[in-house]
Amino acid sequence: MSAKTQLKKYLSLLLVAIAMVSCNIYDDYSDCELLCQIKFKYDMNMKFADAFANSVNHVVLCVYDANTGKLVHKQVESGAALAQEGYAMELTTLSKGTYDLIAWCGDGLLEGNFEVPAQIVGSSDMTDLTCTLIREDGGKVTKDIKQLFHGMKRMTIDHSYGVHTETMSLTKDTNNVRVILQHLSGVDVDKDLFRFEITDMNGALDYDNSLLEDEVLSYSPWSVVAGTAGVGSGDIYAVSRAQTSVSVALAEFTVSRLMTTNNPILSIYNVKDNDRLVLSIPLKDYALLVKGNYNRQMDDQEYLDRQDEYNLTFFLDEFGNWATSVIVINSWSVVLNQTEINP
Repeated sequence: MSAKTQLKKYLSLLLVAIAMVSCNIYDDYSDCELLCQIKFKYDMNMKFADAFANSVNHVVLCVYDANTGKLVHKQVESGAALAQEGYAMELTTLSKGTYDLIAWCGDGLLEGNFEVPAQIVGSSDMTDLTCTLIREDGGKVTKDIKQLFHGMKRMTIDHSYGVHTETMSLTKDTNNVRVILQHLSGVDVDKDLFRFEITDMNGALDYDNSLLEDEVLSYSPWSVVAGTAGVGSGDIYAVSRAQTSVSVALAEFTVSRLMTTNNPILSIYNVKDNDRLVLSIPLKDYALLVKGNYNRQMDDQEYLDRQDEYNLTFFLDEFGNWATSVIVINSWSVVLNQTEINP
């Protein structure tokens, strides 16, 4: 055998050896195995900006085979890593195929406000992955519910090696509702005079983030305080142009997902007058009164999902009754017609 032939044979063997060990010396997964990366984004908000890094500190991701519906992988990550720029959850156990991904996220899971059933690889079905709001006996909810997010996506991996990246969008399922009571007469509002309540049947969420059948929940505010609010010299709610501040009672709630298919009711009672009903309104309908001021092209459910804070100000007359001509919703003054009033 000539020296030239021997050299060619040696080089061929060397290339084979390099190929065999290449997966050990390179960590980019480009030639030897499959790496699936799942990125998350939360831009379903009124700013249309991704707030995932600042809002989500806990992710439970479940991956199901799209053909069988069975769980093939579950992964949980929490803490500071989720706030790092470019964060992605890395999955190295998947192969070619089509999968359904479902994520429940947020510190509402960590704090025990919501419960997700245990998932077992190989036996749990996608439809088992529900999420339930923890409540007291009788459907009472009195705590400050921490944030909950949901995401769902189908993905197809059509190769056996390299990097496959998907981005999952999240929807926030918790809402803060602040109710402010103010006397038109300018007298102080006694916060202990009133009982605040929101009722809805929205405590059981299905795997696709729709509502399951549930009992009627009675949300109580987790904070009721008295305070003062400044008014400008031209404020129509001031008793006189000289008035610079008014006394108010502020009640703060946290409620689960608001849906167009439901009818949540906000009610206020006077506890020192035999629990007399002061006002009762369809919360969803009133929240949607100002939707047009944000985006007229947005459908109602998208608005309810994007808008996670609702501030409602009601005015009381000298007898402690609701002066039903006007309310303020998220800083927008709404003049009501009689047909819009449903006390």
